[in-house]
Amino acid sequence: MSRRTFLLMLFAVLAALSIVELVIRRQRVKETTRPLGQIAPQDSVWIAPDTSRIPVSEEGSLVRYGRMLISNTAYYLGPRGKVAHISNGMNCQNCHLDAGTKPFGNNYGGVFSTYPKFRERRGAVETIVQRINDCFQRSLGGSELDSTGHEMQAILAYIKWVGYNVSRGKKPYGSGIWQPQYLDRAADSARGEVVYANKCSKCHGPEGRGLMNPDSTTYLYPPLWGDNSYNSGAGLFRLSRFAGYVRDNMPLGASYKNRQLSEEEAWDVAAYVNSKPRPRKTFRHDWPNIALKPVDHPFGPYSDSFPELQHRLGPFMPIQLVREASLKKKSS
Repeated sequence: MSRRTFLLMLFAVLAALSIVELVIRRQRVKETTRPLGQIAPQDSVWIAPDTSRIPVSEEGSLVRYGRMLISNTAYYLGPRGKVAHISNGMNCQNCHLDAGTKPFGNNYGGVFSTYPKFRERRGAVETIVQRINDCFQRSLGGSELDSTGHEMQAILAYIKWVGYNVSRGKKPYGSGIWQPQYLDRAADSARGEVVYANKCSKCHGPEGRGLMNPDSTTYLYPPLWGDNSYNSGAGLFRLSRFAGYVRDNMPLGASYKNRQLSEEEAWDVAAYVNSKPRPRKTFRHDWPNIALKPVDHPFGPYSDSFPELQHRLGPFMPIQLVREASLKKKSS
């Protein structure tokens, strides 16, 4: 091989290596600068945008106020609220953790991208405004916000911002609550009482009353039952919702990656907490088609012959199997 040929081959190899290095560098830049909040691949979860990215603008101010309303609802809208007195003293983020941004913490990642949408409970297409006001009436045990008012517009702006980079119609992996597996038995409130005493009472108190902040206006840890807790129309009064929520988030410091409750413990403590007294509120327009009620909806009537107690505590799989068979029969 001549010296000239050798040099040409060497230059070609070096050029190829330079191109490969450039591609790798560009890919690394793309990965490290990708917008937060995008839909995560299935081996990872959606990540909320960093609050430092809230724009310094009039819209950004509205987003920031919305975030404060979510994280400290009682300060503004609780029994001693600075703006209005329309809720029970709990904060939105008591159910939507880290101001609605924690993975599998009932977050808002898939809200703006999927609403308006048909909801079986309403039996109609539901807007985000209606969904927010549902929470104020159910989980916050209060009354509706003015749909055109400043506070509602701020909450809407914040929810929109949290999911700003989620494609329309998509619900990212990690949003909402991770549905737990059904047990092959009924959830046991007696076992749940033991779980509560060992892993929950330190924060929420032995009588489930929660712990107030020194200002006596807001809760450091929310009440899990009693007059100031969520009422019987709230989503967490369904066992599967409560069980999935606490399994991936409780006690304090737990996450879907670092669970401190087993599946059975989560179901049992859900049964215990939801067996305790709380405000009862009937929403007579809910579930106009009773066949669409979830298998663990705690109140009848139902379209099947299973008793209300089984719908409330399980086992749920027999109900699910009968429902699936009925749907298959109708479609055939």
